[in-house]
Amino acid sequence: MAEVGILIIDDDIVSQRALKNILDSEGWRVRIVPLASHAMLEIASGQWNLVIVNVALTDIRGPLFATLRDLAQGQADAPEGGSVDSARPKRIRVLFLVPLLAARHVQPVLEREALPYSLKPYHLHDFLEKVSELLLEAGAIEDPIRSMGDLSPGGKRTTARRKIRDSRRNSMFASREDYQMTEEEMAEFEQQEEEDRKRRDKERKGLEHL
Repeated sequence: MAEVGILIIDDDIVSQRALKNILDSEGWRVRIVPLASHAMLEIASGQWNLVIVNVALTDIRGPLFATLRDLAQGQADAPEGGSVDSARPKRIRVLFLVPLLAARHVQPVLEREALPYSLKPYHLHDFLEKVSELLLEAGAIEDPIRSMGDLSPGGKRTTARRKIRDSRRNSMFASREDYQMTEEEMAEFEQQEEEDRKRRDKERKGLEHL
């Protein structure tokens, strides 16, 4: 079977690092694109089995979201190119990442369109299960990947798990006990998300004017 390729469209450095660590540990080819303006070219290359996209980088009324929606729903042909098994048509699957601040406006759209998504922060095991399901649907893997809880000590996956655990407080991944938040913690989290969004917008505008 051809090499598994995963494209990440996200401008959050912490999320990028966490995603790349765990997906690299599976031996998959991972590429990160921090700007939505560059994402269409990567998608058109036909090299990817799965696109993981921070929905906050897309305009849900814009062309990038429309392309990803059509690919996720199987209403658009996968681009030609890449190392694809000619005996099996390639299907690109899409997983939308939804920051908490964007959930109120975006989640109803994703549910109405029956699009796969994960709310941030979330548990690593749940994220891997979702990725596994989508790669199976794409025909990129033949069997579900093992969960992090099933792995014995040692090896590259344990190293990746340790990296995620060490950075969990600053990452997109949450432990199951972190799911319940007080109102004060929720307000603090939303404030931090808003500050991070403003910072990323400012940095992105600066890059686009270079």
